[in-house]
This record gives sequence, C-alpha cells and structure tokens, in this order.
Amino acid sequence: MSPAPAVQVVLASRNPKKLIEMRRIFTPVVPGIEVLGLDDVTAFDEPAETELTFAGNALIKARAALAATGLPSLADDSGICVDALNAMPGVLSARWSGHARDDAANNALLLAQIADFGDDKRGAQFRCAIALCAPGVEVVEGGVMAGRVLRAPRGDGGFGYDPLFCADGYDVSTAELSPAEKDAISHRGKALRAIAPHVGTVLAPNA
Repeated sequence: MSPAPAVQVVLASRNPKKLIEMRRIFTPVVPGIEVLGLDDVTAFDEPAETELTFAGNALIKARAALAATGLPSLADDSGICVDALNAMPGVLSARWSGHARDDAANNALLLAQIADFGDDKRGAQFRCAIALCAPGVEVVEGGVMAGRVLRAPRGDGGFGYDPLFCADGYDVSTAELSPAEKDAISHRGKALRAIAPHVGTVLAPNA
C-alpha cells in the first residue's frame, strides 16, 4: 500500500531558516504535512507590509499567498521590541537599518542606539504573530519571549537579532541555544505550536 500523499501548506516567506524551523515544529504535530516556501510556488506580487501590528502584517501576507496559490497559507510577522525604545523596532525589525533583512546592519544599529543603557534598562521581548488563511478560515496566534539585549553578538545559530538576545532565565543568547532549546521557549515556537492544531483541522479533510 503506497503512502498517503503529503498535504501542502504555503509559508509566505523566502527565509530558509524560517522554513526549517516551521517544518521541524509542525511535522510531529501535523503528520504528512509538506511546508512550501514562496520559492516553491509560482511567483506572485508580494504585498507591502503596511500594518502597524504583527498580526496585521501576517494576515496581509497569508491572504495574498492563499489568493495566489489556492493552498492553505501561513505567514508570520515578528520582531524585537525594546523597552527603552518604546517597543521599537517592532514591526520594523527586519528593516530597522534601512536595509531590508540585513541582520548585521540591523544588529549594529540597535546596539548603537542603546549603547549607553545599563543592564537594567535593556529589557526586551521577541514577539511573533502567525496567520493561517484558508477558504472560510482566518486564524491568528501569537507568542512572546521576554529577555534582554546583550552588549555584543554571541553565537552563530538562529537568525535576525538572536545573537543579541538573552531570554529570561538563561545566560546565553538565543543564537547559542540548540534548535530544540530555542523552539521550546521562542516566540515563534510558541506561536507555531498554537497555530498547528488549526492547520491540522484545515488539512484534515484533504489528508
């Protein structure tokens, strides 16, 4: 008896590390799932992220992917919110330096902006919203990881601001954690685990 075909869902992202992360977390929860990235589907005009909230931007991207592919679609928007910067960079995290998705430039600017702040003024949170859009379905789930901004990058795992962030209760950056350790506490890991049952429900009729 041949195995059942994989059920497909689109992640509206070209970030290979996000795809790896989602596949790692989803596979045990939604058996038989195949997570496709934007590079795996026919190209379409990707919408600008114009909303002021993570949830709003996630929905913009998931709706566009569903409309273009016809497949259940997921999108996340996430970033670092620094207390001393009035919760910025926030939704601007990926382009904080003015250079889209330039992690090194974004990290360098953030460090410069809070260089004079003491350790007690470096509190921050990673926040994530993940949207699922399918015909007749729109769901958004979120996750938060609280911690602080370090004084210099540490570690070479993860991506984005991970080398600068130390989660509460830890003495290493999230870039120094193993994938399993990071998944267990991260904002995106929490959001993915929250959205996974909804994905399973949407895909179940096709499984």
